[in-house]
Amino acid sequence: AGASLASFAVPNDQTGADTLIQKMLDTADKAGTQELRIGMEATSNLGWHLAHYLKTELQGYEPRVQSQIYVLNARKVARFKKGYEALPKNDRVDAWVIADHLRFGRLPHEMKEIIQYEALQRLTRTRFFLMNNIKRDKTYFLNQVFLKFSGMRLDNPFSDTFGSTSLAVIQELEPEQIMNMSMEELVAFLQDKGKNRFEKPEEIATFLKKLAR
Repeated sequence: AGASLASFAVPNDQTGADTLIQKMLDTADKAGTQELRIGMEATSNLGWHLAHYLKTELQGYEPRVQSQIYVLNARKVARFKKGYEALPKNDRVDAWVIADHLRFGRLPHEMKEIIQYEALQRLTRTRFFLMNNIKRDKTYFLNQVFLKFSGMRLDNPFSDTFGSTSLAVIQELEPEQIMNMSMEELVAFLQDKGKNRFEKPEEIATFLKKLAR
């Protein structure tokens, strides 16, 4: 069985990180070990800076003290914790569970200093998040368009529903207005919003009037 050599709390700032490093080194020295195995849960932005700070600072103590840092999946830690009966949920117990997880092994690869790849990973995840939001918002918008002007939702005459002219028709005109506008007025509206880029604006205007019926 593993033995708890030290238990302490430090503030979540650089001073706390420096204190943590010193306490780990002191504890390792008292225990007569030259290896530090550090585990922490993957908590997105909350643990990223600490993990890299520990990695950088502890490199200065090599080869006297060898250190490995493991960033653990929070779900795996939770499943590991279920192997113990009725443990309370608090920081001290969670730290003990992570330490025991390190002792048992079956660990992921230790953290490497590859910040450039992590920056790309963060950028990719952010882009994925934004694209999903845009997709969801577009779907919501199109559902509202159906309620206002179902024809534009089902058979939009514009190549891009979210283009400037299409949006101008959706946002500025009601179906009744389109029906009551003269062809000249509607063509002029389309040419103005489309910056005179339509080769056959009359055909688009005719189709819009058909959709507005």
